[in-house]
Amino acid sequence: MAYTKIELFFFLIIFGVLTAILIPWKYILGQATAYIYAGTQSPTRNYSDVHNIPKYLNSIIPIKNTSHFVVSAFIDHRFNKDIRVISIIKRDRTQPLYCIYCNNTQGCKVTAANIEIHTDHFGFPYGASDVLCRGKNTQYATHVAISADEQSDINNLDFLPVKNSMNKESFKYNFTICISSLYGNYNNVLQFAQTMEMYKLLGVQRVVIYNTSCGSDLTRLLQHYVKEGFLEIVPWPIDQFLNPSAGWKIEVHKGDIQYYGQLVTLNECSYRNMYQSKYVLLNDIDEIIMPYKYPNLELLMESLQHEHKDVNVFLIENHIFPRTQFEESGKFHRPEWKIIPGFNIMEHIYREPDRKNTYNPTKMIINPRNMIQTSVHSSLKHIGQEYRVPFDVCRIVHVNAPLQGGLTKKQLFVDTRVWDFEQELIPNVNRVLQLSGLLKREKQCFLFFCI
Repeated sequence: MAYTKIELFFFLIIFGVLTAILIPWKYILGQATAYIYAGTQSPTRNYSDVHNIPKYLNSIIPIKNTSHFVVSAFIDHRFNKDIRVISIIKRDRTQPLYCIYCNNTQGCKVTAANIEIHTDHFGFPYGASDVLCRGKNTQYATHVAISADEQSDINNLDFLPVKNSMNKESFKYNFTICISSLYGNYNNVLQFAQTMEMYKLLGVQRVVIYNTSCGSDLTRLLQHYVKEGFLEIVPWPIDQFLNPSAGWKIEVHKGDIQYYGQLVTLNECSYRNMYQSKYVLLNDIDEIIMPYKYPNLELLMESLQHEHKDVNVFLIENHIFPRTQFEESGKFHRPEWKIIPGFNIMEHIYREPDRKNTYNPTKMIINPRNMIQTSVHSSLKHIGQEYRVPFDVCRIVHVNAPLQGGLTKKQLFVDTRVWDFEQELIPNVNRVLQLSGLLKREKQCFLFFCI
């Protein structure tokens, strides 16, 4: 037994010495192998250490030494798996840009970028744009940066995560709404709650809002919808980088970019939800895309898609319901809503007629997998056909300031479609206002006590 212990002792000493010698060499050789592998990937320039890529999580990123900005990046499976970077480009300051796209196992590559400024910019200096990165193995990229310098130091770049790496054929949601911008401390709580609850009844499962600023009451309501999982808020601090216009006419509303970057956010939202949602609704916060011949959006789209198989952009007419005209009986002038800021859409059932020789603007229901570039009221580039949905099949209920203020109530049309939902809509609105802390819960009494 003593002899065996001595042998074991010497064996442990030898094993420890060999381990101490071999492990560092194994590490050194492994690092050299990894560097050589990464170094063979790029035809132009390569970075081998991509484990410490500086990630930038803000939704608007300045491109250093330029007047431009990037917002988000996506693999575009339809066009050679390019990386499409949603961007804001100053139209009179275009310059060569470069893509640095990286993969955690294959290093980084550099390629010249292609810049496509969208044709709709309404004359403002800055426009929604796509920066396209075309190169070898772009579909494997996990991060991308845009630079004005082909020889950029990787440690001084701000990288975007590359999304939509998987081309999916099944989707988490059937209907998602993209609301382009909240700004100016918007606080129209009641109309917003009614609109959101109406959309739930119509079959919408998800809403995405780009928020620059809103009122404190609406903030509480938004937070509730976020916790509920119904709402995604994308911070949109465009006013920290540019002087955004509050309108679309540059002659009236001065600024750097149209309507708080509305065209940028609509395009970003379309790509963000490309493989999340079967359909995406592009409309404003005070609009409801309302089916009239069908009880909900699902049945509407089943019918439209069956009749128009090649259509991927459905245009829905906008119709104004003046908030200056009230339903006369007062049946929906509910006392509990008096303390809630905002407009009560159920009181406004009078619809303006179409104006002769005036274009009636539209909003859209789209298949996002076939949208390439979108404007506000129509698509700029898409795959497939577009179709203007007849007014009697589906139209937008838009309670807002009148466009034809000189009309009397008798000259307006009575349209009570929203009343079809009153039995579910009213209690649902009250519930969400109570859960948000904006409306006190009514006491319930049982015999000798109340709760």
